[in-house]
Amino acid sequence: MNILLWIIQILLALLFVFAGTLKLIFPAPPELGFPGWFIKFIGLCELLGGLGLVLPGVFKRRQYLTPLAAIGLTIIMIGAIAVTAGQGFKFVISPVITGLLCAFVAYGRWKVRPLQYSFNN
Repeated sequence: MNILLWIIQILLALLFVFAGTLKLIFPAPPELGFPGWFIKFIGLCELLGGLGLVLPGVFKRRQYLTPLAAIGLTIIMIGAIAVTAGQGFKFVISPVITGLLCAFVAYGRWKVRPLQYSFNN
């Protein structure tokens, strides 16, 4: 289970770091209907959440942050589902799967196979 969680964490981290970086670098398309600062904020949250999925476990520091990052990314994906729901079913599949994987990592790292927590570091 630990290996499966690490594989999912790494893939999700790559996805969110890439998506967050793109949102931070490029201007927001006006057809989204959100202000540019909001898209930049979401991009920053995705970037930090993606890093939070992997870096605490790699550096063995503050490992309790990994499930919290996964919960935060799950919340972002719920928002993505709400935004894309009006565009049709085929557009909702990707955020639903990504959100479920984030929720799986959150549950797995919190209850099933937690990393070695160290609150003193």
